[in-house]
Amino acid sequence: MDVPMLQATALSVGYGARTVGHNLSLALAAGEVMALLGPNGCGKTTLLKTLLGLLPPRTGTIELAGRPLAEHDLSERARLMAYVPQSQQATFGFVALDMVLMGRTAHQGLLARPSAHDRSVAAAALQRLGIAHLAEQSVHRISGGERQLVLIARALAQEPRAILLDEPTASLDFGNQGRVMQAIRELAQQGLAVLFTTHDPNHALRYAHRAALMRDGSLLATGPVCDVIELGALRALYRADVHAVPDAQGGLPVFLPGGGVSAPSPRP
Repeated sequence: MDVPMLQATALSVGYGARTVGHNLSLALAAGEVMALLGPNGCGKTTLLKTLLGLLPPRTGTIELAGRPLAEHDLSERARLMAYVPQSQQATFGFVALDMVLMGRTAHQGLLARPSAHDRSVAAAALQRLGIAHLAEQSVHRISGGERQLVLIARALAQEPRAILLDEPTASLDFGNQGRVMQAIRELAQQGLAVLFTTHDPNHALRYAHRAALMRDGSLLATGPVCDVIELGALRALYRADVHAVPDAQGGLPVFLPGGGVSAPSPRP
């Protein structure tokens, strides 16, 4: 059996004097997308930061590429695992290529000048996501979805084997949500292990292989996405009514909040 790229066992997580997650266990394989869902404040971001080594675990273990996370120094972690935060507005007007080049510090050090190889890797990351045409454009002058793809390209420039994304479609319009989610699925097809948090069960159902449901600091369920993302589980997760309707092709259901939907009456 293949060793998971990232594995947490009986993990408790928190910050300061507060523990916000208890007995959390999950495993992420190469080439796999896992979606982590849960209401605001349930501990998703704290769990991600603990898996990355940004916060120490309270109890339990984390293994990265088959070794305890603590045995990897910071540069090793950065070469194995990348993080994409929620969409952010850059303070300085870097062009996209310079933003992506920041990911190369995992290989060359913070103050080193980018080499020709570094520039080649950064350009390839932009090309990989279909945004090479943005290389010389200021990140202040591109759309939110394009900026999020640039952040993913920056993570790819680290040449990681796993990538963790915190609500990668937050605040994006409908079209850009689709572009970002398709990029995530393609990363897994290229062999990366991918974990993303989301509030949208439809994104999880259509783009992830496996899912984990988190509430009040505990994992309610983990497993294949079609087993986990279902009506009863979503109602228990959000403690709210959820409605499922068939999609236009009659395939996977579409989940909607509330007890049902109906077409608005036509205006007279």
